Amino acid sequence: MINRSREVVQKFEYLLVMDFEATCERDTMLEPQEIIELPCAVLSTCDWKLKDMFHTYVKPRVHPTLTPFCTELTGIMQETVDDQPYFADVFSNFCEWLIKGGYFDKPEKSSFVTCGNWDLKIMLPSQCDLDDITLPDQFKQWVELKHIFCESTGYYPKSLKDMLVRLNVPLKGHLHSGIDDVKNMVSIILTLKEKYNTQFKITSSLTTSAISLSKTEITRNVLKKNT
Repeated sequence: MINRSREVVQKFEYLLVMDFEATCERDTMLEPQEIIELPCAVLSTCDWKLKDMFHTYVKPRVHPTLTPFCTELTGIMQETVDDQPYFADVFSNFCEWLIKGGYFDKPEKSSFVTCGNWDLKIMLPSQCDLDDITLPDQFKQWVELKHIFCESTGYYPKSLKDMLVRLNVPLKGHLHSGIDDVKNMVSIILTLKEKYNTQFKITSSLTTSAISLSKTEITRNVLKKNT
C-alpha cells in the first residue's frame, strides 16, 4: 500500500550504503573469508542525492588467490586485487574518510545501510578479529534494507534482485559486484522513499543480532550471501 499521507521525518541525515564482497568458494565456506571489495555511497536524506563515494578493492592475506567461483560470482579478477593494500590499511583509510566527512561527528547523523545482516553482523567483525582491529562503535548498529523493505511492502525479499524485481527497478551492472550492488541499493532506497514514504531506521545491532552464531548458522548465512 502506497503511503503519501504525510512526509515522514528521517532518523538520519546521511545513509551510508555499503556492500562487502569477500573470498568465497562454491558450496562451502573458506576459513577465514576475507573482504576483497569495500564500497560505500553517501546518500543525503535532505535532498536524496549522492554526496560522496568510497570504493576500493582489497588484497586477501590468508587466501591471496581468488577461486574461479569467486571471480565468476563477483566479477573481480585476480589482477584487480593483486596490487591493492591489505584490509588493515584499507579500513584505516575508510575510517579516515568517515572522519573527514564528519558523518559520525554527532549522534544519529548517519547510519550504515546493508542489504542483509551478513556484512556487519558476520563479515566485518570476523575480518577485524583476523587483523586484530578493534571494531569502532559506529559499525555496531545498522539499517538492514531487506527488513525495511518488508516493513514498507509487507513482503520479505529473498535477495537484492528480488527487491529490484518487486519494485520494477532495472538492474544496474553486475549482481555481486560490490559497487554495482551499492548503486542498486540506492535505487531501491529512493524507490521505497517515493512509493511508500519509507522511514529508514536502525533495525539491527551486534547486541541484538546473533553474533555468537553456531558454525552451521554462519555457514548458512555465508552461502545465502553467495546466492
